[in-house]
Amino acid sequence: MIKKRSIISLILITILTALACLLNFLLPSSNENDTFQDLTKQIFQEQVASNTLTLHYTLENPSAYGVRSQEVSLGNFPTSASEVCAAAKNQLAALDSIHYQKLDSKNKLTYKILEDSLNQTLKGAPYLLYMEPLSPLTGVQCQLPILLSEFQLNSKEDVDLYLELLSCVPNYIDSLIKFEQEKAKAGLFMASYTLYDIKKEIHSFLMLGADNYLYSSFENRISHLKKLSKEDQETSIEKNKKYLEKYVFPSFKKLSEELGKLDGTGINLDGLCNLPKGKEYYQYLVQQETGSNRSIAELETLTKAQIQEDLLAMEDALAKEGEIPLPSFSLQDADPTAILSELKGKIQNHFPAIPDTKTEVKEVQEEMQEYLSPAFYLVPEIDNTSPQTIYINPGHLPEDLTLYTTLAHEGYPGHLYQHVYFDSTNPDPIRSLLDYGGYTEGWATYTEMISYYFADMPKDQAILLQHNSSIMLGLYALADIGIHNNGWTLVDTVAFFREYGITDTTAIESIFDLIVADPANYLKYYVGYLEFLNLKKDAMNLWGDEFSQMRFHKEVLDAGPMPFYLLREVLF
Repeated sequence: MIKKRSIISLILITILTALACLLNFLLPSSNENDTFQDLTKQIFQEQVASNTLTLHYTLENPSAYGVRSQEVSLGNFPTSASEVCAAAKNQLAALDSIHYQKLDSKNKLTYKILEDSLNQTLKGAPYLLYMEPLSPLTGVQCQLPILLSEFQLNSKEDVDLYLELLSCVPNYIDSLIKFEQEKAKAGLFMASYTLYDIKKEIHSFLMLGADNYLYSSFENRISHLKKLSKEDQETSIEKNKKYLEKYVFPSFKKLSEELGKLDGTGINLDGLCNLPKGKEYYQYLVQQETGSNRSIAELETLTKAQIQEDLLAMEDALAKEGEIPLPSFSLQDADPTAILSELKGKIQNHFPAIPDTKTEVKEVQEEMQEYLSPAFYLVPEIDNTSPQTIYINPGHLPEDLTLYTTLAHEGYPGHLYQHVYFDSTNPDPIRSLLDYGGYTEGWATYTEMISYYFADMPKDQAILLQHNSSIMLGLYALADIGIHNNGWTLVDTVAFFREYGITDTTAIESIFDLIVADPANYLKYYVGYLEFLNLKKDAMNLWGDEFSQMRFHKEVLDAGPMPFYLLREVLF
């Protein structure tokens, strides 16, 4: 009996040992998952603490994420490729030490996305000085004041931190000036007409004077801070005024003056392909911005095919109903909050539900409307998703339909919706720092196109307007490729648009200038949109009767921002 029991025990131990070895290979290892999550936590902590503005916009409570107090700083602009490469190489080496096959499915996906992001960083490092932080409408000169004006003040410590951050603006701007000087030395400085636009924007910001929103927004934010006495509020308001006039406004004035000294050093007035290795940089930039691994030639072919498909859809609508005039769409209630509420209700049958969230819609100050985008969504902290903030720019939203589709793009079911949904899936915090503009802007553009069919208009009119909008974006995308990859001049660009009946030379010149100043920006929106359309077509073919709009949207949203080649792997 005893012997028998001993033999059985020995057999069981042998089998379990063998199974343990096999399971360690085939099944997720809790130890390896813990090791990986420790690594992503460390990378997250390092990156989020790299500058105070990033930290504050990412986390309301840094200590809960193990992020300790750091020196208050806005960071700086590196001018050496080796600086950029060092951290990425170290993180890739640490990532390589992880046993990928032992990770669970969620961590495997995060691993691949992080690996892709770090590899993209390394690919881009040789082109560091080709990058341009100062571009019309979207550059530092526009974004920094807005980010300062939206800096959340939830405690006296936040107020003190904000004021100290204002004192860091001179060092930050100095590093930006140094970066632009290095670009000029390398023959990579911006064209004179782009510089003119940048300087004009800075001038308008400075000319706001006492009406500058950095005064009023601070007073408004601090007035809601009940923990602060009236006396402390008044003291802080006075200090804000003093710091703006001592640190912020002089720094912007200096930036304008120093940029002016570099005028004329930009030898290239057209697309990137005219610069040494400019074509190679553009190919990298397109992949980085769009998240698509298709070649430039493939993207060009794909765009032309979509434009043709849009034209045929418009022709079909006209053939069925005869001539349909493009309607003058008007809203019964043009209040942005009401529009967002309407959109939120209309998407319920096609998009999964998200947690309730408070949304604030703000208008861009009138004096700055010419120099800011039509609208933008401010991503909240990952540990405090309320309120959600959308800025609209009435100066770029001339009519009701544009307002409606823009709020769909920024709100429901666009950026705000996508962000709140993905946050509700409890992703690894590192995902919040990995930027995939092709996914996020592509999703927002894809849903913007859908919103035409939510608007209160006949379906045939919606078809015409939606496909017309898609065609215009496609033309901008082709112009981006033409200018930066194929060497189009302004004359070539004018000729291209005239082929499609667009003859306003002044408007075309403005488009040309924007594309030269911000390469691949239009592609980020349009290629992302096309990738989603192609994923949907493939899902319909592969899933057959099991396909539904709800399922497709849910699987895409569950996956979250990533390059499209990985998203395709997740879906199929």
